[in-house]
Amino acid sequence: MDIAQSFMTFMERGGIVMWPLLLLSVLTVAITAERAIFWTRVHGRGGRRRLARLNRALHDGNAAEFAELARTDPSPYAELARRLHGPNQDEAQAIAEAEEIRPRFDRGLVILSTIITAAPMLGILGTVIGIIQSFELLGGDASINDPRQVSGGIAEALITTATGLVVALLALFPYMIFRGQQERSMGRMESLIVSAMHGAERSPAKAKSMDRRTAEPATR
Repeated sequence: MDIAQSFMTFMERGGIVMWPLLLLSVLTVAITAERAIFWTRVHGRGGRRRLARLNRALHDGNAAEFAELARTDPSPYAELARRLHGPNQDEAQAIAEAEEIRPRFDRGLVILSTIITAAPMLGILGTVIGIIQSFELLGGDASINDPRQVSGGIAEALITTATGLVVALLALFPYMIFRGQQERSMGRMESLIVSAMHGAERSPAKAKSMDRRTAEPATR
């Protein structure tokens, strides 16, 4: 109960700008938690092993192993591999399929980037509002008996500025980490595309080789 009361007191001292900052902080925590779970599953040790097996199966044209991996792997890499698997794949089509998968890696980055920019600006807005209130008290006709009436506006200015900077920093570090993971995922999707193209080229060659082997006994 004391914690809730202290929190409400803090929010009231910061003024109306504190509520948008609270919303931005909740969004930051929610996106950070969701993205952390996502990237741990995709780029964790198990995810890297599955990706290596997918690459190998696509590169070698191993349809049986690929079917097993694609059925059990829910990652975006497996979805891209399923779209790339098969004959008659060209580079333009493969890039288009990768662009369809890319939003799953980019999710949340735009919001975090916006929070990094918006939170300090909201803090500055609260600073301006607090200073205006203080100057209105100082320049008013009524006498000021309690100095805390003026200090309240200054406190509001400082609280909102500090809160805006804290929210921006809370979003900045996860954003940089997730941005690095997103850039890494682009390279891994490119490797899947190369493996799929190589496997598609090998498959017709294998088929022709098998046809020759089955035709040779008949000609003899």
